[in-house]
Amino acid sequence: MSHLAEITWLHLSYDTTSALHIHDVHSVATLITNSCSDGVSENQKQNMEEQTAKPTVTETWLRKHRLQYNGATRHPFILSIRDGSVNFSSFKRWLGQDYIFVRSFVPFAASILMKSCKESSEESDMEVILGGMASLNDEINWFKNEASKFHVSLTSVVPQNANVKYCKFLESLMSPEIEYPVAITAFWAIEVVYQESFAHCLEEGNSIPQELQETCERWGNAGFGAYCRLLRDIVDRCLQKASPEVVSKAEVLFLSVVEHEVEFWNMSVGEASM
Repeated sequence: MSHLAEITWLHLSYDTTSALHIHDVHSVATLITNSCSDGVSENQKQNMEEQTAKPTVTETWLRKHRLQYNGATRHPFILSIRDGSVNFSSFKRWLGQDYIFVRSFVPFAASILMKSCKESSEESDMEVILGGMASLNDEINWFKNEASKFHVSLTSVVPQNANVKYCKFLESLMSPEIEYPVAITAFWAIEVVYQESFAHCLEEGNSIPQELQETCERWGNAGFGAYCRLLRDIVDRCLQKASPEVVSKAEVLFLSVVEHEVEFWNMSVGEASM
């Protein structure tokens, strides 16, 4: 039996209380810092402020690579859903291709879970990742239901070049040689691009077609956003402790995910991938 088959699939919804817990932790940290500030020198206070203000690794990446990141999260395909001009043939192409991708994503997610069990010093990592995995069975069923509504025969869908390359990319990350901080970075990047893309669709002033409202809410909802923030916290914690070589490797994979996402959107609107 595979490791994936051994996992008990719980139908869990993303829990926004986790985000509240994080907020509480930050609040407590602030209170402790304030209560101790009277007993430290001005230099110590300044050092503490500088450390607090120092951007995380992911913040640095998002600033540094904002143009590429926006290319994925504000792609014309996403913008066409938001403004209601989307070609439904493009949406149906995306639907069929993403169903194939999600089925490849499942073993990748399972490999991340195994790496967290073996390499992470934080038990909470496993809980966060497992919480995300618990939704994948429901997600696959959602694709099947949507395909039925849009008359897309999933058994007849042939994976296109961009999808094949993306799935092979996922497979390469399942290797034991790929460090946990690197693999979890790719996992977070894949999730957060979808979350930010569809959350943008839901922002005020949208003209989302009624038929696609559920799609946008599936990945753009606040609960999924809270889950992505938890993943990002894991990534930043891991990379803070990682060697410069591992951090560089993770950054390269972050950009690779962004590039694959852009190619996937391009494929959806009918642009050929090289």
